[in-house]
Amino acid sequence: MVRAAVPSDLVPAGPQPAAPRHVAIIMDGNGRWATSRSLPRTAGHERGVEALRRTVEAAGDLGIEYLTVFSFSTENWRRPASEVNMLFGLLKAYVQRDLARLKNEGVRIRVIGVRDGLPPDVAELVQKSEAETRENHKFNLTIAFNYGARDEILRAAQAYARDVKAGVRDEQITEAGFQEYLDTHGIPDPDLLIRTSGEFRISNFLLWQAAYSELLFFDVLWPDFGKAHLEEALRRYAERERRYGAVAPGAG
Repeated sequence: MVRAAVPSDLVPAGPQPAAPRHVAIIMDGNGRWATSRSLPRTAGHERGVEALRRTVEAAGDLGIEYLTVFSFSTENWRRPASEVNMLFGLLKAYVQRDLARLKNEGVRIRVIGVRDGLPPDVAELVQKSEAETRENHKFNLTIAFNYGARDEILRAAQAYARDVKAGVRDEQITEAGFQEYLDTHGIPDPDLLIRTSGEFRISNFLLWQAAYSELLFFDVLWPDFGKAHLEEALRRYAERERRYGAVAPGAG
């Protein structure tokens, strides 16, 4: 059946604010942080969770409404099983430790990506965190876990094809309507996308949604990321001019 179009307030219109409404972060560098200190990679992931806690708190303090973080990609299954299990365990530990506090602070949690294949206890915890915070509106935390943007777009296209087969006409599906098939439906596109660790790529993260995002690459490993870095990102974002393909006012 036809899904509702994206609300108009999710589509940029007119001058954009100096502060981003939605920030997305590729949290990269946990392993290198640990290796540089002769520590096991697991230590880097543990410190990465602490960086996530700092960043979630800082984002709320700085007036950001939406924060989306890339936690575990569909490609991460290629890593050693011990490390994959460690990442699952860290997600569980983060949610179990912080869920009550985040709920009380008005944070809504969403987890995007593929649920099939997740350990049952992880899938159950994901469902619980979303259900218990669904009515919160103060701050929106989205965790991309077992997520890949190409996979997301493919799944959306498959769902769209099923609707077409069920009788939806092609002309009924607009760009805004197609977004409703994506994992991020109902969430505005990110204004700013940050990657840590000094790498200059977006690694199959929010390919559709980041079409007009401002990109910033920080030469800092994720476990060292904190409020000062986020403040610097907002300062640099405020210096950008977002035109969405239009000509800047007064340009010749």
